[in-house]
Amino acid sequence: MPDDVQVEAASRAVTADADAWRWGGRRWEAYFALVLASTIIYVLAEGESWRADTVAAVLLAALVPWYLLLGRRVVERTAPRPAALAYLAGTVVLSGAASVASPESSLVLFALCPQAFLALRWRGAMLTVLALNAAPALRFLLEAGDAEGVVSFALWAAVVVGFSAIFGFWVDRIIRQSTERRELIAELRATRAELAEANRRAGAMAERERLAAEIHDTLAQGFTSILMLLQAADSHLEHDPAQARRHLDLAAATARENLAEARALVDALPPAGLESSSLEQALDRLVRRLGEELGVPAEFTASGRARPLAAGAEVVLLRAAQEATANIRKHAGAAHVSVRLTYGSGAAVLQVRDDGEGFDPDAARGFGLRGMRERVAQAGGRLEVDSAPGAGTVLTVEVPA
Repeated sequence: MPDDVQVEAASRAVTADADAWRWGGRRWEAYFALVLASTIIYVLAEGESWRADTVAAVLLAALVPWYLLLGRRVVERTAPRPAALAYLAGTVVLSGAASVASPESSLVLFALCPQAFLALRWRGAMLTVLALNAAPALRFLLEAGDAEGVVSFALWAAVVVGFSAIFGFWVDRIIRQSTERRELIAELRATRAELAEANRRAGAMAERERLAAEIHDTLAQGFTSILMLLQAADSHLEHDPAQARRHLDLAAATARENLAEARALVDALPPAGLESSSLEQALDRLVRRLGEELGVPAEFTASGRARPLAAGAEVVLLRAAQEATANIRKHAGAAHVSVRLTYGSGAAVLQVRDDGEGFDPDAARGFGLRGMRERVAQAGGRLEVDSAPGAGTVLTVEVPA
């Protein structure tokens, strides 16, 4: 999956997770509203004293603005811990006072106790649950007429508290896992975004290096050749106009080839030399052009069963030949140049040989030889340079066929 698609998928996952969290909060609100409304109706309908029942109903109704002020952020876990403690303390006071006024108000605890586990960790939530149940329990104990009623209430309270402890622990685990999952997905989204940006930059850098190599091997070498031909034409202009015209014609032909190469680079096409001819023909033209420019014997030969190579392999061989002949033109001072292309069973081998000044390959610096090595390595081939000062140079490039 592409990086931008991965990042988009992670973004949708984070958004969906956040929406699910908010939707869970809205369901808790609906449950809270239902239990609160039912408790108020039950208190007003079943209570024994209308004054006490009215007071209890007012206290229960006060839970609504209190929830809207603090409770919603507490349930969604967007409020700081002091705000959560303040909200729960307020619910303990309001629900406890309502339970003292009317015992039927204790039904609202079915909605308030779960909020404690949404707002606090398990231990703090259990303490809050005990505090919420303290006022109803105290009133019952004060009004109980016999020991049997106290024992019955104690057993019931133990069951309720035990159930709350187990259920609350489970809810706390779910909340923690959900929160951790949301944080992990957010980190994944950020990491993938950083990875996508790093890959984009790496791709841009690789493309920049590719274009630099293409420009060096084509346009830069062509301009160098044109400049040398123009200088040669200028030196022959007065005493040998025919030779000067020959150099100018070669310069014009090189300029046309450079223009074709520039258009191929812009259009991301194969090298101009390979677009309408074979590799052998392109190499033959390159060698003949070198011989004409330098005025020395330059020959191209091909051996083995000729066959089309992969486009990338042909480009590597042509660019290597262009770089090698450009170096011969600028530095070698050779009296003879030979280029040979050999088709083997599993590889194609290009060999460029000159009898010029030679050089020390280990001491060579510059973009040309380094770029040539990188090209050949990317094609899965190998490059060898056999040269020494005064001993000429043999460049061998082998690529899989």
